[in-house]
Amino acid sequence: MQVILLERVGSLGGIGDEVTVKSGFARNFLLPQEKALRANDTNRARFEAQREILEKRNAERRDEAKTSADGVDGETFIMIRQAGETGHLYGSVNSRDIAEAVSTDALNISRSMVVLNDPIKSLGLHDIEIKLHPEVTITVTINIARTEEEAERQAEGEDVIQSQADEDRAVAEAQAAELFEAGAEPEDLLAAEDNADVEADAEAEAGDDDKA
Repeated sequence: MQVILLERVGSLGGIGDEVTVKSGFARNFLLPQEKALRANDTNRARFEAQREILEKRNAERRDEAKTSADGVDGETFIMIRQAGETGHLYGSVNSRDIAEAVSTDALNISRSMVVLNDPIKSLGLHDIEIKLHPEVTITVTINIARTEEEAERQAEGEDVIQSQADEDRAVAEAQAAELFEAGAEPEDLLAAEDNADVEADAEAEAGDDDKA
């Protein structure tokens, strides 16, 4: 279907451009959202009569979006979630969750503004793009952690999952050393050293079950 764009839409084009799009996309999104008109002589004349008003309105909204972005662009937002020892979330973080976390009294973010192809399913720092306006995109960092303390460590660049694995390994090695000093049998020493690996494998399997 041929349509006339009333605002910039992704990579399709800007105000006044005539583009060809799939009929379903036009009927289900562009036309009902008043982002485009069907391309015909009547609508072309209608658009030209309103072009100045549309361009002025778009410029005002773009400037408002840029102003709203000043206190949000580049900021980090902490989200506390439950997760296993391997960092796999018990659940996921979706666009609605992110919109709620980033929204403020002065800036209301809708889930449609959040550019997220797939829900987030792991702890860590995640850079997310948010489209405040077709011509204004900002980036925020979502810091997903199990506790505020872990969030602070992640913000400083620490891999908390690897740190936990190292700590578990150190504990296992210390236990093995104690058993050795106590004269334990070789098989007991091996069991102590492998303890952390067994727990990690069990956690990983649980994470796989969650994904399934």
